[in-house]
Amino acid sequence: MTPPRTRKPDWLKVRIPGGPNFARIDRFHRDHGLHSVCRSAACPNQGECWNRGTATFMILGNICTRHCAFCNVGDGCPEAVDTDEPGKVAAAIAELGLKHAVITSVTRDDLADGGASQFAQLVESIRQQAPDCRVELLIPDLADNIEALAVILESGPDILGHNIETVPRLYPIVRQGADYRRSLALLAEARRRQPDLQLKSGIMLGMGETRDEVSAVMADLLASGCSLLTIGQYLAPTRRHHEVQRYVPPEEFAELKEEGRGLGFAHVESGPLVRSSYHAEEQFEEAQHARNR
Repeated sequence: MTPPRTRKPDWLKVRIPGGPNFARIDRFHRDHGLHSVCRSAACPNQGECWNRGTATFMILGNICTRHCAFCNVGDGCPEAVDTDEPGKVAAAIAELGLKHAVITSVTRDDLADGGASQFAQLVESIRQQAPDCRVELLIPDLADNIEALAVILESGPDILGHNIETVPRLYPIVRQGADYRRSLALLAEARRRQPDLQLKSGIMLGMGETRDEVSAVMADLLASGCSLLTIGQYLAPTRRHHEVQRYVPPEEFAELKEEGRGLGFAHVESGPLVRSSYHAEEQFEEAQHARNR
């Protein structure tokens, strides 16, 4: 018999999404057949971010070739790549007047380049249609394809992100098909190829990790070249997903923020509701300021 779930604490309660900007971005997604990680991954900040006029677009469909036990994105056999997608997403960014666009994707192990060419074409389209928009890419691990990574880097994103998600001990449980060392190697290779590029990663807490394990991951990410870090609470999307082992209190997130800054990260966004693209503009700007000091 499955034990009853612990009730979410008050600090994890969020408002029901609404407001004029939320409605506008929601309608734009529906009218143009676009996907966003905001909706597909059931992000708790959807209302806040959309009302601020920001969104994280998800390309290459909404079906992932991997089955991670924490993720709300559907898995299975993806559809064919939409070659018109880069132009459509760039047009949406231009029409919505975004100044900082975050682009992510499902994992596409069925594609030889893991979808790298689609990322690169989208960056080019954004530069053409919304030249004043900053571009942040949140990419999968590309199955260790260094040539695919080079294609993405050559497209010229302002920020490159790849989430480590959890501690290495839990990878076989919650990140089937992924590899902790492979993810670190991808970040390190990006740093080697483009030393001035802002690199970003994120980790979720409450999956069963220990504090020492989290500290070790932070050190590994910093050694791999990351300058931006996000830390948030894992929230199981359904009862079929990996069960939340602990709700981490806000004060512990505050401590981890200070620890990360002490280690040398340019910016650490740490809190129960933090996700990869939460306050993405502010993260980049603070990191740039720290670099220029």
